[in-house]
Amino acid sequence: MGAKIMVEPPLDTGRPHPARVYDFLLGGKDNFAADRAAAAEGLKVNPNAATAPRQNRAFLQRTVRYLAAEAGIRQFLDIGTGLPTAPNVHQVAQAVNPDARVVYADNDPLVLAHARALLTGAGQGRTSYLDADLREPERILSAPALRDTLDLREPVALLLYAVLHFLDDAADPYGIVARLMAELPHGSYLVISHITGDHDPESWARFTEIMRRQGITARVRSKAEVARFFPGMEMVPPGVVPILQWRPDTETEFTDAQVALYGGVARKH
Repeated sequence: MGAKIMVEPPLDTGRPHPARVYDFLLGGKDNFAADRAAAAEGLKVNPNAATAPRQNRAFLQRTVRYLAAEAGIRQFLDIGTGLPTAPNVHQVAQAVNPDARVVYADNDPLVLAHARALLTGAGQGRTSYLDADLREPERILSAPALRDTLDLREPVALLLYAVLHFLDDAADPYGIVARLMAELPHGSYLVISHITGDHDPESWARFTEIMRRQGITARVRSKAEVARFFPGMEMVPPGVVPILQWRPDTETEFTDAQVALYGGVARKH
């Protein structure tokens, strides 16, 4: 699928951006001094902040593989994509079903630039990218690229990996997720991973405060608060759990406290 010509928004390298901080924590090179400085400050107060992103990628692979292989999902909407780090959603899904369709959405210009290369490598399926913010669900849902790529009459998996904790309560994250899911048909799925302070409240409180000082909103949530994102939905076993416990396929030396992410997968009735 070819990408449409898009005008890139200005790239502000002087302020850290969550996607680029995340890239740095993953060991990537698509970040700037401000991103590295923000990550370094956070790691000083909570070294485990570098563990969560890597395990989150493993959770992404397990959940997408489950959706494509066991749940039969062929359409995916990944919001808060971040910078491409193989394997990406389309690579995992299309390895199971070459016809799988994926729409990525993020609001960082650097992600947009990388997405153009990603758009050309989608195999037999289709892959599109939206320059859009999670806080604007209507803009995402009405985007021509989404409507051209996904058939909203058929089930879609909404993927929100490690992104909802960038929305504080005033942004109404529960309302945003509900609005997105309301547009998707019965049989669709919701996947969430979210930072928690349940295992080490003090360290994560210090980390979120450091991020706020750097201009990045960070809101850790409890297991009960994460579970609230799935009202009235059928949870896929084992439910909302630390992501290391969600259908692990390999042994790990890490603990739930080190990874500090809850995850869950649910089906819309």
